[in-house]
Amino acid sequence: MTRQRIVIIGAGFGGLAATRAFAGAAVDVTLIDRRNHHLFQPLLYQVATAGLSPADIAAPIRAIVRDQANVRVLLGTVTGVDRIRRTVKLAQGGEIPYDRLIVASGARHSYFGRDDWAQHAPGLKSISDATAVRHRVLLALERAETEEDETRRQALLTFVVIGGGPTGVEMAGAIAELARRSVSKDFRSITPHCSRVYLIEGGPRLLAGFPEDLSSKARGAIEQLGVTVMTGHRVEGVAEDHVLVGGECLPAHTIVWAAGVQASPAAKWLGTSSDRAGRVEVNDDLTILGDDRVFVIGDTAAVSNLQGGTLPGIAPVAKQQGRHVARQILSGRSEPFRYRNWGNLATIGRHRAVIDMGRLRLSGPLAWLLWCTAHIFFLVGFRNRFIVGASWLWNYFTFQRGARLITSDALTIQQGDRI
Repeated sequence: MTRQRIVIIGAGFGGLAATRAFAGAAVDVTLIDRRNHHLFQPLLYQVATAGLSPADIAAPIRAIVRDQANVRVLLGTVTGVDRIRRTVKLAQGGEIPYDRLIVASGARHSYFGRDDWAQHAPGLKSISDATAVRHRVLLALERAETEEDETRRQALLTFVVIGGGPTGVEMAGAIAELARRSVSKDFRSITPHCSRVYLIEGGPRLLAGFPEDLSSKARGAIEQLGVTVMTGHRVEGVAEDHVLVGGECLPAHTIVWAAGVQASPAAKWLGTSSDRAGRVEVNDDLTILGDDRVFVIGDTAAVSNLQGGTLPGIAPVAKQQGRHVARQILSGRSEPFRYRNWGNLATIGRHRAVIDMGRLRLSGPLAWLLWCTAHIFFLVGFRNRFIVGASWLWNYFTFQRGARLITSDALTIQQGDRI
């Protein structure tokens, strides 16, 4: 019998989970990604705030699947899908034929129609994003050390995070700890009280996906770190040196975007319908409308949560969907996807976190320990787990962050490198 040709677009959580589920099966898998590494996105904010190095939270895709003889990895950018001829088109030329297609191409930043803000307020979706933010944060501190104009110095020491979801809360807390505690002993003119960190959320509260009591505790914890929380405020403008919010101008040279995401252009590739965020509308078995050979999972899919909404774009959802699709393909049977929610987690600096596990709700040091354990467990590879665990212990007891590197040379910085 001819072996099925399975093509998977994207080596994120969903795509990698599906790939691993095909281990030892009588199918041929082609895994396509425009980067050569799998990235643990939940910890990108720690790279951006110098807590971890990029290699600590990423692993080469080829190394991850090297023991699966039925898997071929291609480095390439997908530009389209021909569903009639059943081929995937690549930007570098050529087409990859498939019998079954799994689209797990993830999401990108959404600036709600204001893409001009992107150059001033980068988001966190890739290692390059995280290192760019780290560059801005560390360079702002370096320049503030020698800045004599008090107004400009205060702007350099003002950090604004836009978006009050888990990424925004974690990012604001990490910046506050870095700027107020970790580096204060290394600089001579920067004290813990010099820096200001703002967290701006357009909705009425932080962590809207969590119960209200945990949201309130998270706000209290992050305010204890010195972060100024502004809820119910929509950003009206973002420029190189300031943010307009609620009619107020906040002078700041470091702005981070964590307010929204937009799905990849998969709906356009497939010629099918999507929701307002660009996510592909799928059937309950994760196939697209009118084509049972194409599956869409993860951040790219709009999947009902059976309560009138859609499932969130988080790693557990994508991983469960990837394994579910693989089982369907191997068994030849269509089955509706049902998500098992093991809980939501968010950390707020050192020894602070909130966890929602349905009836069990935790906050404080115990929640933080569970958060650390869960994130170390889900990292790919023993090396990464060991290094991240050791780095967190070192940071916890010493307040030192070993990845505080500015990789541009001094001459480049002096000639006007933007922060």
